[in-house]
Amino acid sequence: MATFDIPKTHKALVYDKPGELSTKVVELETPEPKAGEVLVKITHSGVCHSDLSLMLNSWKFLPEPVKAGQVGGHEGVGVIVKRGPSCEHAEVNVGDRVGIKWIASACGNCAPCMAGADGICEKQEVSGYTCPGTFQEYVLAPAHYVTPIPDGLASDAVAPLLCGGVTAYAALKKTRAQPGDWVVVAGAGGGLGHLALQFGSRGMGFRMIALDMGSKEALAKSCGAEVFIDISKHSSNDGGRGITEEILAATGGRGASAAVICSASNAAYAHALEGLKFNGTLVCVGVPTGDLTPIATAYPHLMVSKQLAIVGSTVGNRRDAIETLDMAKRGVVGTHFRTEKLENVNSVFQEMKAGTLQGRVVVDLQSCH
Repeated sequence: MATFDIPKTHKALVYDKPGELSTKVVELETPEPKAGEVLVKITHSGVCHSDLSLMLNSWKFLPEPVKAGQVGGHEGVGVIVKRGPSCEHAEVNVGDRVGIKWIASACGNCAPCMAGADGICEKQEVSGYTCPGTFQEYVLAPAHYVTPIPDGLASDAVAPLLCGGVTAYAALKKTRAQPGDWVVVAGAGGGLGHLALQFGSRGMGFRMIALDMGSKEALAKSCGAEVFIDISKHSSNDGGRGITEEILAATGGRGASAAVICSASNAAYAHALEGLKFNGTLVCVGVPTGDLTPIATAYPHLMVSKQLAIVGSTVGNRRDAIETLDMAKRGVVGTHFRTEKLENVNSVFQEMKAGTLQGRVVVDLQSCH
């Protein structure tokens, strides 16, 4: 079994002023793994819109805000450098490459876990929120819940798949769509959206309609969008009618079988139902910030007359994660990303907040000293 030199301290990025767009690189004591835990040396971590929402305390539904000094991040890839006691029967060993996800730990025994709904585990720990995240060189993780990384996949490309990829894949599985059906993705040029387009078009045989700003058209089409709708060309005062008309035109007047909302936009939810055909499904993924707002057009008569369904989809479970990485290994899906240093995460968040970021950003922690 491999052995590693583990430093007493390591670098980490913390939210130093929660509620503001502000981070700070600090030095932390490297922890010792307890029973059932492994210590992972993180090499790469994706930057997700959820990290921004947590830092800004913009999700009003959370039980409590993020605390100052919280280490962010939840898309980490690294190598196990030490195992704690009682890990003898774990499927991972020192030297193995593993991933750490948004759900850092799920109990496996509660009713949601027994139904495969890890994302709503009653005893869950959330990376970067209820426990230290992956924007650091070393992090503890439960041996039973890390995701083994298949050989042949680059760590930087895999990182965003551990949240963005798994979440997009799990959402598409809930659409009720069949091969050949039209599926709309709102926020198609973002971290989740560009992956959803690939899973849908290349892995599931759907015909994809992408909704986003015009600057993201090339990315969306390269990821499998058959139709691109530039939302900036439509007035926000028309209730989304212009976008709905384009969806209907693209689908021969019938509407799409499903719409997956990957953006944190109340407006995207408001007009999504009207672009669906009978038995259509609206999948809620992106969580809008600010005051809680219901889906504006979920009128009972519309739901009844077209037999529509609205479903929520949080991050996928362990099986979804394994299937996601398997498809990545087979070339079905690949992350559009660029790498940045840990100290540049603030500027990444600024791009994200402005809505100009295309695809994903991955932090390379190997350059930390």
